[in-house]
Amino acid sequence: MSLFNDRLKELRNERSLTQEQLANKLDIPSATIRRLEVSNSIPRRDRLVLLANFFNVSTDYLLGETDDKTPSKKKDSEEENQGNNNNANTYYTLTEKDEKDIGKDLERMLADLESNEALAFNGEPMDEETKRLFAISLENSLRLARELSKQKFTPNKYRD
Repeated sequence: MSLFNDRLKELRNERSLTQEQLANKLDIPSATIRRLEVSNSIPRRDRLVLLANFFNVSTDYLLGETDDKTPSKKKDSEEENQGNNNNANTYYTLTEKDEKDIGKDLERMLADLESNEALAFNGEPMDEETKRLFAISLENSLRLARELSKQKFTPNKYRD
């Protein structure tokens, strides 16, 4: 099955949209669309649901978990509600700047690891699927660390 970035690019091209046009329609930065199509990263839940709703496909299809494009109305609306509840505007919600910083940090870390041949097991380089899973895990860890540090270090006067 295809990876998320391949499916996103395919759906965008089916609608004859540029990355900038898609970003404008979804009211998100065009750099986010470029990053999602180039890297092996998965967007946060609210953006995943936004993309699935825009293209009228299921989130499972976007993630490559199924080849069935048909959205499951009940499941996707539940995910959208969960996404809205989980991403309420709290003081520790990640901002666009946080997202950009995480993307830059992730790219830098992965480039460092590849250049130092650290992505290997018993001297054998990792296969592409393992690298992709490692990148996803690293990105999730960076997101969690950023949220936790915002929770811990935001002064009380700036909290909700």
